[in-house]
Amino acid sequence: MNRIPLRPLARILHARQVGENPDAIERENLRIRHEQMRDKARQRAEGRLLVMGVMFFCAFAVIGVRMGHLAGSEPMEPRAQAKGASIAAQRADIVDRKGRILATNMETHSLYAHPKQMIEPERAAKALAGIFPDLDEARLTKDFTGARKFVWVKKKISPEQKQAVHDIGEPGLLFGPREMRLYPNGKLASHILGGSGFGREGVHSAEVVGVAGVEKFFDDQLRDPTREGAPLQLSIDLTIQSAMERVLYGGMNLLNAKGAAAVLMDPYTGEIVAMASLPDFDPNDRPRPPVSGSPSDSPLFNRAVQGVYELGSTFKIFAVAQAMDLGLVNANTMIDIRGPLKWGKHRIRDFHYYGKELSTTKVLVKSSNIGTARLAKMVGATRQQEFLKSIGMFDPTSIEMVEARTGKPLLPQNWSELSAMTISYGHGISTTPMHLAAGYAAIANGGTFIKPTLLKQGSPQKGPRVMSAETAARARAMLRLVVSHEEGTASLAEVPGYAVGGKTGTADKPKENGGGYYEDKVIATFASMFPAHDPKYVLVVTLDEPEENTGGEARRTAGWTAVPVAAEIISRVAPLLGLRPDIEPVQLAGITLASQ
Repeated sequence: MNRIPLRPLARILHARQVGENPDAIERENLRIRHEQMRDKARQRAEGRLLVMGVMFFCAFAVIGVRMGHLAGSEPMEPRAQAKGASIAAQRADIVDRKGRILATNMETHSLYAHPKQMIEPERAAKALAGIFPDLDEARLTKDFTGARKFVWVKKKISPEQKQAVHDIGEPGLLFGPREMRLYPNGKLASHILGGSGFGREGVHSAEVVGVAGVEKFFDDQLRDPTREGAPLQLSIDLTIQSAMERVLYGGMNLLNAKGAAAVLMDPYTGEIVAMASLPDFDPNDRPRPPVSGSPSDSPLFNRAVQGVYELGSTFKIFAVAQAMDLGLVNANTMIDIRGPLKWGKHRIRDFHYYGKELSTTKVLVKSSNIGTARLAKMVGATRQQEFLKSIGMFDPTSIEMVEARTGKPLLPQNWSELSAMTISYGHGISTTPMHLAAGYAAIANGGTFIKPTLLKQGSPQKGPRVMSAETAARARAMLRLVVSHEEGTASLAEVPGYAVGGKTGTADKPKENGGGYYEDKVIATFASMFPAHDPKYVLVVTLDEPEENTGGEARRTAGWTAVPVAAEIISRVAPLLGLRPDIEPVQLAGITLASQ
């Protein structure tokens, strides 16, 4: 800054010339300088005051906005916490083939305690025991009055329970937001869904993970954030599933069965439209796995994919179909059924006496063990193994459930000629009802093996061919006779308008300790397809230890137990599947259709 001299030389010289006092010039310049300094200081002070005013205004505005936000938010206790890794709690929905919810998420709260912040821990423990009857008041009191700084009280609570806890007025009881898995249909399709639980847990969130069924099989996909919450669509139909479970439950109770299973499958796409296992459970309150006893005694046991059983005469169609496909016999070839059929010290007998010989068709219709065993001898053990392996009878099914890997078929260690004969009528080999459904699907769809799936498919699968289309057609015609013929073992399966075809199977139940078979306990199975002349669906029904007593004596065979249950299921679900009753086509003798 340029400073003006207080005694400028030019003005002093001029003042002396004209006789003026030079000191007056100095005093005037000093006064002007002081005024300039005062004005500058005032401007600086005013600027500082303005800046401070703006700063105070902004500070009070921020405080006011924060106070308004707090006034409009839910009251929360202030608490210190360490920052940790975030927990991804979001989980995609599971829906049926029509988009109806099978599993979804619901916002709830967890309840925990900071004992050091509690005022009246004994009163709080008593009040909590009143709200939650499953809690032990003495244990809570010990936790609240001890040295612990953090106590989980309940991992998930309802809004009503939260309000009741809030009314206790204890500052040491705190809530954390949480997401839980909800199954709105209760027990329906429980074995398919499996259930879920909590993985990593924090006070503000918890990781929801699958513990069984499709929830566990597709756990990574359901928790994948890149899918943006897209639901997992299954192949099952909620309406069909409900109808099938209702009928199966009624049949199991009516026939005093220990358990039951049913599988309804589309033989072209491999889609499982419905699958049930009884007894079942509620995945919203999944029971704990058993630690002792037989796994099949637990409601968690999935009999459709875990239950490995000898399925009896349902296997006879495989022996007949293979023999026809190899050209060894045709539908009318006469088979020697004189018995008993001897192999070493073993004897193979029929349930009834059927005469000296039967046609191949009648061997299946009347369910002759001897006739089927002779067909197996023609085929041979090696070719029989290759065929059964081609229809998936050697490995666990590939269906999308973690339980399926435990359903590994039980095969003979030495596949001898005797093994081939007994396996031809379903003894000496144990598989699951799901295996059987996949095997019958190969006959229903024209001879190709299709893997069963729980995912909705957009088009039919293309599987390997295991028999010719002509053989499959003849096999279907034979299965239809098992139901429609008055001497067939499944005549009670006739459902007017739906041309059911199938085969019964009654197998003695083996003892758990491996010491032979029970004399009065069986596994009764009926494997079917409908309509037999143009199959749209395959149905397998299995009952564990059924017994029908309305006739004055106990009847345990599949024709009296599993067959009526399957017939009722078909009559209920066929209209729901969009199948209209139809007149079964017949072969008109002596008439030839000529194209114009």
